[in-house]
Amino acid sequence: MDRHSGVATYVQIVQQTKQALRLGLLRPGDRLPTAREVVEATAINPNTVLKAYRELEREGLVEPRRGLGTFVRRSLGAAPADDSPLRAGLGAWAAQAREAGLDREDVAALFAAVLDDVFPAPDSPSGHADHPTNPSSKPALQGGDPS
Repeated sequence: MDRHSGVATYVQIVQQTKQALRLGLLRPGDRLPTAREVVEATAINPNTVLKAYRELEREGLVEPRRGLGTFVRRSLGAAPADDSPLRAGLGAWAAQAREAGLDREDVAALFAAVLDDVFPAPDSPSGHADHPTNPSSKPALQGGDPS
């Protein structure tokens, strides 16, 4: 938990759980840690954990089973495995971005902008992802001199 992020703790729990579902770290049938286990590991309020679990339940991702715990109902997406070429390529790109002098927030902003270009929101004015991204942003991340 990042207590200085400005993101509510229960939202961070929801986001981390969804990421674990997307990456296949959590699968349908897996039991989530109990609220007590999370509290012991993180020193956050048990009501915060329960609020996060209720949100995950509301979204249909988990289900509580009386006396047994909270279990994953369904997965999200199909992110590539740790050894996939896509993940390796993204890792190489992130390393290039770091070498080009970008910090974590810069990389996140750049990646989000590219995602918006490639996967536009259904209600966006452009509506299609077949337009090229801005080519002027690429050279610094393709191994050339970033200056």
